[in-house]
Amino acid sequence: MKENYLNIAITAALHAGRKISEIYNDPSSDFEIERKADNSPLTIADRSAHNIIMSYLEKTSFPILSEEGKHLPFEERKKWDTLWIVDPLDGTKEFIKRNGEFTVNIALVHNEVPILGVIYVPIQKMLYFSDINIGAYKTGPIEYHNDLEWKKIIKEAKKMPSENPHPDKVIIVASRSHLSPETENYINKLKTQGKSVETISSGSSIKICLVADGVADLYPRFAPTMEWDTAAGHAIAIGSGKEIYQYEEEIPLQYNKENLLNPWFIVKDKQPENQEE
Repeated sequence: MKENYLNIAITAALHAGRKISEIYNDPSSDFEIERKADNSPLTIADRSAHNIIMSYLEKTSFPILSEEGKHLPFEERKKWDTLWIVDPLDGTKEFIKRNGEFTVNIALVHNEVPILGVIYVPIQKMLYFSDINIGAYKTGPIEYHNDLEWKKIIKEAKKMPSENPHPDKVIIVASRSHLSPETENYINKLKTQGKSVETISSGSSIKICLVADGVADLYPRFAPTMEWDTAAGHAIAIGSGKEIYQYEEEIPLQYNKENLLNPWFIVKDKQPENQEE
């Protein structure tokens, strides 16, 4: 590659994260909350982050699919073998609640598979990133400035997973704002199987990062998500030896589909080839 796409994506995420933090931390800030067609919230932070990220990614040769951008019909998108998939502010509900559990998500997808992913948590100043050539890493606290040193970021980052396995129990991470009855049933079923189950809650794509880092074992999601909610986290999961499987199938999530809605899924350890659970 002529350009360092991971560097571009990290810089874009950090820059967008700084802008989101400025809006979030300003006591006089009006989030300018609007409602989209699906009744999900949209704030000035979503729009500002989208514009910053676009200014970086538009310099590359790849088309961009952003939650807050124009969504072209599949007849056009199906011609894209490589594209960026972006959620400028994942966890807008958490942003509005002011609990800090929101992220910037940027992924590069090739032939329906995420090959690069960046997730930035602005309030924690934590950065997660992955590339198929180097694996998955995390570093922080880190924030945007004009002379970011790429080599220093890599040097200071810790390879994922960084947590040791905990065979005596199963730790499940669940959505803070979207815990469905089906997810509760799944957790209760594990408990009835005699397993010691611990549940932790989090917002946005942080949940995928917790599994990728070994903090949690499973993240079941039996509620609606879109491709931009998972693409960056999926790349990070792959880089750490995990996978995002469609529920009840050993088939990974795919991207740039005709319908951008994800099926139900579970984030967990990657299964050996040709081996069922």
